[in-house]
Amino acid sequence: MIAVDVGGTFTDVVALQDGEIRTAKVSTSYTEVYGPVLEGAATLGVENAEVFNHASTHGLNAVITRRLPKIGFLTTEGHRDILDMGRVWRPASAILDPRWRRSFGDAARPLVERYLRRGISERITADGGVLFALDEAQARAELEVLRRCGVTGVAICLINAYVNPAHELRLRELVREVVGDVPCSISSEVSPLAKEYARASTTVVDTLMKIIYSDYTAKLEKGLADLGFTGQLNFADCAATLVPSDRAMEQPFRIVFSGPAAGTVACAHFGALIGERDLLCADVGGTSCDISVVTAGEPFVNTTFELEHDLVVNALANDISSIGAGGGSIVAIGSAGEVKVGPDSSGADPGPACYGRGGTQPTTTDTCLMIGIIDPERFAGGKVDLDSALAKQAFESLDSEFTLAQRVRYAYEMAVNNMAEGVFNIAIKNGVDPRDYSLVAYGAAGPMLLPAVLDTVHCKQVIVPPNPGLFSALGLLSADQVFTVNRSAYLVLTPEAAPKIDALFTEMEARLREGLDVGARVTFHRSMDAHLVGQSWETPFVPVPDGTIDDTAIATMIGAFHDTYEGRSGNRFEMLPVEGVTFRVRAVLDTPKVTYPELPVRGDEPLRPVRTTVLRYLGDGETGQEAAVYDRAALRADDVLEGPAIVDEGLSTTHVGAGQRASVGRYGELIIRRK
Repeated sequence: MIAVDVGGTFTDVVALQDGEIRTAKVSTSYTEVYGPVLEGAATLGVENAEVFNHASTHGLNAVITRRLPKIGFLTTEGHRDILDMGRVWRPASAILDPRWRRSFGDAARPLVERYLRRGISERITADGGVLFALDEAQARAELEVLRRCGVTGVAICLINAYVNPAHELRLRELVREVVGDVPCSISSEVSPLAKEYARASTTVVDTLMKIIYSDYTAKLEKGLADLGFTGQLNFADCAATLVPSDRAMEQPFRIVFSGPAAGTVACAHFGALIGERDLLCADVGGTSCDISVVTAGEPFVNTTFELEHDLVVNALANDISSIGAGGGSIVAIGSAGEVKVGPDSSGADPGPACYGRGGTQPTTTDTCLMIGIIDPERFAGGKVDLDSALAKQAFESLDSEFTLAQRVRYAYEMAVNNMAEGVFNIAIKNGVDPRDYSLVAYGAAGPMLLPAVLDTVHCKQVIVPPNPGLFSALGLLSADQVFTVNRSAYLVLTPEAAPKIDALFTEMEARLREGLDVGARVTFHRSMDAHLVGQSWETPFVPVPDGTIDDTAIATMIGAFHDTYEGRSGNRFEMLPVEGVTFRVRAVLDTPKVTYPELPVRGDEPLRPVRTTVLRYLGDGETGQEAAVYDRAALRADDVLEGPAIVDEGLSTTHVGAGQRASVGRYGELIIRRK
């Protein structure tokens, strides 16, 4: 099995064969994203693989940078500005800022320019009736405008189409007749759910992803075939569940944010192996620190997520928060003379100053190189040469009255503080006490920086898993293959509603079975999103019993709602009726998962460091700290390392701070605690 995680700075590739995990790390290309994927696949021998699991931020980066194809948007007349208005929410930091503008609004960088958003004369009522019939002549005239403008795709979202899709289906036929054979997504198929803005934004993102990923997938499939790969290509979705590539391309909005989600699944899988089921997961790469929570062995999953503030996508997604803190975060001097780190990043090109690729601003990587945490000869497996003189020159070029030692020290402390604040905020947001949770440090820069947050966040411990630099890619070998279908229908849970709800689940399960191989080992999971009658927002993932939905099942669903509601809010209102809004079925296929080899215990030969080094600029001392340096491949189960110490493994570096102790677990994980 092979898995690849395409990040903003590096493309991580891992292979599992006969219980052995092999890895490759290649710099990401922004012009030909598939190139590094194929390079890593060739290095690890993709011709022998049965499956190739793929996660990428390719589509996400296209949205963030607005390197997007030109598409048109059709909606009910009078609603063309729905994409500009969003949900009319402001972030908390901008509530009192009169200059704030929505990132995807017409005053900023819209996904679809206003002249390409056209209103169509029609109207479906909330119960599915036709108030105004579709005016085909007017629709053809609007489509002719889009054709002359040269759109390469069309997104269609009509009001209440999730109840009655007839007008959307006919509009798609007219798109084929007038505009031609271009990608066209309709909301009643992409996201047949209530709340029109989220349905509209999801449909637009789906159209964009069809255009972006169709060419990418074709080149990737051809490249893999040329390398001799004959197995199954899977894409990971936003919850890091796997979908065959052909099915993924039918609704590619689901894969737009797959990379970070894979790390959460990897943490949950590995945590179950070592008996740690409550985890704070922090993936520190070159650009960002992605933080998520696993409670009782399960990632926290949302029914929607945001690509940017208020840019909503209706897809099941692991709840992940990103902060601009990574190895490439730029060190700068603020207006008051203070040292700042991030959120701007040097990225892969030009990269940190020490890369010698033209970067002149110091970064967190330059900081750790100056301190001595990073070995310039072994960085990234020896594939990237680091120049300490360039890092020093970058720090000296800062316009500051601080000494060089102060600049480096404060830059390190600010980088650690930014991550500690992010981890603590996510813990509080999810209502968990960090003292009860272990912090999993992964990503190339995670083990280097996160152990230092122990004294600030007071987590139970920091766990550095095997192959932390490619741990998200390993998550793709820990994931299930899952297919999901949703339907919205506002139905108060009463015995009279039972036949309608039963028909919904029967239809959804039949649709899922049509796409599965005969004899496939599959488990169906039912759930619903529901609320108390009168509420605006739903409580998601309320379990629904299998079998026929009858009076008894309705009573069970009502009880399950109150239990779930109480678990999330701490309140219970059994006197109020419950209304189902979205009904969901997930088909989970039995999928092989990665196994980790157990380390032997150490024999008579004592544990010895390969060398010692001096860590400069840390703490108040001027002479530095002498630290033992260990080769991770030489460690054995139950070894104990006293900090300060460095554990080097080529693709990642772990820093065990002064006053900390690291022990080695049965699978080679490093468990770092305060002494």
